[in-house]
Amino acid sequence: MRRPRPAHLPLAPAQERMWHAARAGRSADWNVARAVRIRGASIDVGALVAALADVIARHEPLRTRYPATEHGPAQVVVPVTEAEPDIRVCPVPEADLPARLAELAGREFDLAAQLPLRARVYLLDDDDVVLLLVAHHISIDGRSVAPLLRDLGAAYTARARGRAPVLPPLPVDYADYTLWKHAQLGDFADEWSRATQQLRYWANTLAGRPAMLRFPLDRPRPAVPSADGATIAVAFAPAVHAALLDRAQRGRVSLLMVLQAAFAVCVGWFGRSDDVTVATAVSGRDHRLLDDLVGNFADDVLLRIRLDRAGDMDELIDQVRRVALAAFAHPDTPNPRLKRCLPEDARTPLFQATLILERGAVAPAPGAGARTPTVTEVPVGAPRAKHDLEFGLVERYDAAGAPAGVDGVFLYPTALFDPATAESFVARFDAVVRALAAGYRGPIRAVVDPV
Repeated sequence: MRRPRPAHLPLAPAQERMWHAARAGRSADWNVARAVRIRGASIDVGALVAALADVIARHEPLRTRYPATEHGPAQVVVPVTEAEPDIRVCPVPEADLPARLAELAGREFDLAAQLPLRARVYLLDDDDVVLLLVAHHISIDGRSVAPLLRDLGAAYTARARGRAPVLPPLPVDYADYTLWKHAQLGDFADEWSRATQQLRYWANTLAGRPAMLRFPLDRPRPAVPSADGATIAVAFAPAVHAALLDRAQRGRVSLLMVLQAAFAVCVGWFGRSDDVTVATAVSGRDHRLLDDLVGNFADDVLLRIRLDRAGDMDELIDQVRRVALAAFAHPDTPNPRLKRCLPEDARTPLFQATLILERGAVAPAPGAGARTPTVTEVPVGAPRAKHDLEFGLVERYDAAGAPAGVDGVFLYPTALFDPATAESFVARFDAVVRALAAGYRGPIRAVVDPV
């Protein structure tokens, strides 16, 4: 799968979507920030800084710039010997920590000139540090966090013992994936290429849909979109999780499809439309060789759901299954190119509502001994709402593999909605999901209309 590097290395489809999104709005809205607090053991700060540099050297997207060129946007991988990663150690009073985290998380990257990762080690005490990693989404996705933290842990262990880390070589690099993907898709100028076929599929699928759903906004949309957001916690108990999985299995669908059906019903109710387009994310890692890479493989896919074509909830879930499988087979069309094929204004978003479901990792059992550190996640800055309605959910399982619940957040833009309006939408979604878990199979309108 490794390929010779051309002089011009194009962007992968997921990167191209992100590159255009960053240029169209506030680029920092696409920053991905994670902060962890490590307490209870002496931290070798020098080893941690060296380990961060090791990880940046290992994963090319973390030392890649993205300039515009005469051939289009490009990936420029900076050689390890020339890369100057932005890693700093900063003593900080605990009272100042939230502001410091928020400031760095909200700072824009110059994607054409800077590396897309910043790291800070904030020293609160000898045995109390906070590690903040801020990367631009063009270089990282949700599935990248696990290999990044795993490699960082292995590199830190080696550096703390005075040795350079010896990690198994990556089978391929992100650039190899990019070139393979472009070879697979072909050229949009070729009417028989896979790229053109996918574009044609989406143009046909989305033809005639409502350009914008008319949600009950509490304020008019601002002329300049704002991503200031707020969140509402969402949680379903293990019993509800198990019942949803049982329903999905009986219907030969996935849990995501059941939740997307509930979401589509609520979006249609909220927007007073029987024709709704919602979105979800696909991992894009369609080969096991990609599992250990850090990079942006994930992309949005659109699900156009016709509520008026389903007589009951079972028919709707089956429609979602068919629509989702077709969408998952056509995941690679860049948004700007698709927008040129649709009649609506190019400034109109392709979707206003999205639901993403991830599978959470089983937490390891704590180790024994007084020197074992505790690691906890630290909130970073204010939420950024890039869509009108957005659920980020995680399904959890216990160590034995039994359903342990579904939880997450509902994210909404405060420029558009008051908390009460957002809470009413979440309450409706909660009620529909619980009805599906309880076995409801009746008409769609009866499950969503207020009693």
